[in-house]
Amino acid sequence: MASIEKRITKEGKVKYLARVRLKGKRAESAIFDRLTDARRWANSIESAIHENRHFKTAESKKRTVAELIDKYIESVLSNKSKSMKAAQTNQLAWWRMKAGYYVLADFTTDVIDSLRDELAKGTTNRGEKRTTATVNRYLAALSHVFTKAVNVWQWLESNPLLKIERHSENQGRVRYLDDDERSRLLETCKQSSNKQLYTIVVLALSSGMRKGEILNLTRRDVFLADGFVILEKTKNGERRRVPIIGHAHDLLANQMKIHRLDSEYIFPSKNGKKPIDIKRPWEVAIKKSKLADFRFHDLRHSCASYLAMNGATQRDLMEILGHKTVQMTKRYSHLSDSHISSVVGSMNDKIFGGVEK
Repeated sequence: MASIEKRITKEGKVKYLARVRLKGKRAESAIFDRLTDARRWANSIESAIHENRHFKTAESKKRTVAELIDKYIESVLSNKSKSMKAAQTNQLAWWRMKAGYYVLADFTTDVIDSLRDELAKGTTNRGEKRTTATVNRYLAALSHVFTKAVNVWQWLESNPLLKIERHSENQGRVRYLDDDERSRLLETCKQSSNKQLYTIVVLALSSGMRKGEILNLTRRDVFLADGFVILEKTKNGERRRVPIIGHAHDLLANQMKIHRLDSEYIFPSKNGKKPIDIKRPWEVAIKKSKLADFRFHDLRHSCASYLAMNGATQRDLMEILGHKTVQMTKRYSHLSDSHISSVVGSMNDKIFGGVEK
């Protein structure tokens, strides 16, 4: 498979041409000044071939980061949920812009570490500084791309992002409405020129659904007689059943009576081809309600907080909010301290109730 030829240059110098022939591939060759170097190179290439490493190495020297990201977006992201696809496409676009010209073999941990620092110092589309959690999500998105390159497409021997340290994250934002804030916001939404805003906000507060999940509801997703809606496309990609009860149920029932033949959306835009855009009326409502540091997603935090304060367990919160891990619901655990104390008290009464003091 390997051969070494002695060559004499025009200047009379001795060179050694090492060549390794690959079945079904072009021969690999290199020229060396010393015979020992030529033999060492040929042996390393042969060993790589026998261990099925050589083709990955060859691909890594001719494939670029941009090419890898494009392949991932086309073949992997196309099968993910709309929200996840949008988020990861945006994250990978940043990496493509900053490092797309690198061949994979040159995209080392030093390069990635430098880019991570640049990412951390940058700002989001809203002009806000990127959080540690955001930077970690960008790294995670790219890491999955490189995992595919290693395990599926065999363009690399190893994933360089596995050696990049992730910075610790805080416990997560917990901003929820107190009773007075909630009353002000709901009253303002009732008075909004957007007649759908109040219903949308009540749904978010009572169910914990995300804004996109609510706005993308269609008539086939709603089962009011049974008191729930089905979310086919969620952030984690899993189907979720969400209870719709009480005031939220009544409001949604009224909204369902507004039947438009040109749209399946419960909250359609003017042309009916997409959901309504509530950005402007929401911003007006927040301003008139005089709420500080409050986003639409905090309605979801408010719902989770109210549930925790009313005795919901972390398992309950996972089920209702669609979280995959308990870690995601731990941010609300301090709000259920009274419930935990009650449970511990009941346990103590049961096992120590007959013990003399």
